[in-house]
Amino acid sequence: MTEPNRYGAYDGDEERGRKEQDRKEQDGERRDGEEKDVPDGGGPEGPGGPGGPDGRTPAPGDDPPPPRIPLPRASVEDTGLPLPALADLPAEAVTPAPLTLPHPILKSLLGAWALAACSAEETAAVEEHLGDCGSCADEALRLREAVGLLHPAESLDLDPALRNRVLQSCLDRRPPRIPVPGWAMPYDAETARLDALLQDFGDAEWHAPVRLRWFTGTEATSRRTTVAGVIAHLMAVDGLIALALGLDDPLGDLTADPGTPTARTDAYWRASHFPPTRSVRAPWREQSHDIVRTVAFTGGSRSGGLAVSYGAFELPLRDAMTDRAFECWVHAEDIAEAVDYPYTPPSPRHLHHMIDLAARLLPDALAARRRAGLASPAPTPHLVAAGRPGRSLRLEIEGSGGGEWLIPLDSPAAVGSADHEVAHVALDGVEFCRLAAGRVPPQEAAAGQLGDRAAIRDVLFAAASLSRL
Repeated sequence: MTEPNRYGAYDGDEERGRKEQDRKEQDGERRDGEEKDVPDGGGPEGPGGPGGPDGRTPAPGDDPPPPRIPLPRASVEDTGLPLPALADLPAEAVTPAPLTLPHPILKSLLGAWALAACSAEETAAVEEHLGDCGSCADEALRLREAVGLLHPAESLDLDPALRNRVLQSCLDRRPPRIPVPGWAMPYDAETARLDALLQDFGDAEWHAPVRLRWFTGTEATSRRTTVAGVIAHLMAVDGLIALALGLDDPLGDLTADPGTPTARTDAYWRASHFPPTRSVRAPWREQSHDIVRTVAFTGGSRSGGLAVSYGAFELPLRDAMTDRAFECWVHAEDIAEAVDYPYTPPSPRHLHHMIDLAARLLPDALAARRRAGLASPAPTPHLVAAGRPGRSLRLEIEGSGGGEWLIPLDSPAAVGSADHEVAHVALDGVEFCRLAAGRVPPQEAAAGQLGDRAAIRDVLFAAASLSRL
């Protein structure tokens, strides 16, 4: 350990003190405001003195060092403002120089260029080369088209089923105070989906041509109308349920004899002096709301058996509501096809209700065709009394909403029996519904068939005859 010096400090402290004093003196000189002038030739230690810039004394015969030009010291004050932006460099300073690459390498880069995976320099070199090389330009065009197929354009439209899913989620969290009967839910859902499809239609969409198709029993037929005409048709036929519930008839004072869906539609269309327009949407939607609201208030158990007249036949209210939900979905698909818009089938639970109704109507439809001579007569030895099992066809519906139904073949009052099964038909659920709607000819129904061919043909034609305007 070192001893303190005569000033009471250690040797190291004394050295540090001298250095600190030197720094203070230099700071004081800088604070004088400007650099001291040094005459040409300077002192032996300064940069401008005879010692030269490196501090050594020049030898005789050496060139004198260049004089030092003193630079003024600028005082910079921190104002707290952001620093000024740097000046933009000229374009030639930032543009990369094009690469010079041989033809084989440029050709190998075409795939990466088509995928936009090249660097800026490689892209510039390839594009410059494409202007000079025809074979590479053709190859680049083919590759770009192939890349376009790998990335198909996606529709920005919302999923048509989104509204239904949101509503279902809300109802699952907070059920309505007055619930809608289960057999009325398909109608409520399908009218809401169709209304969502119509929401953003302009005049061009409302007047787009739509062809309504159905099967008359022997051949397919159709009628042409517009999107607005389809909504008018739905409102006129839904009026059958409105009348059964005591609501206002959309036809008003118009007479539709015999009160069939076709007669009511014709009466409404004839009464319109001009083709229906977007104005038909509001009364149709208000009527559908009134029907669902009235059914909910009257209670499902009491009103479900209420008879609804279709002119030539009657259906209980629960089946009539399912029938109208089915027609609403089918015609919504017609509208979506006319305006080139995607439309999805109903939910599996609602689709099952529609398939079940069609399967239960098949025995009566088959008997009507047999009375009209359009179906093969039932074999006499197999005639059975009402309520007894008889010959049956197993209808297997595949996919969502499907199941199996045993269709009695000899009498509507007979009971389907697996022990008396003579034929088996398998169909997709949506395909079967389109067959029942007259959108698929019975001869073209893609069905898996096994057993009695005549019975299979009769059932497929009976399913198509369920369709109507």
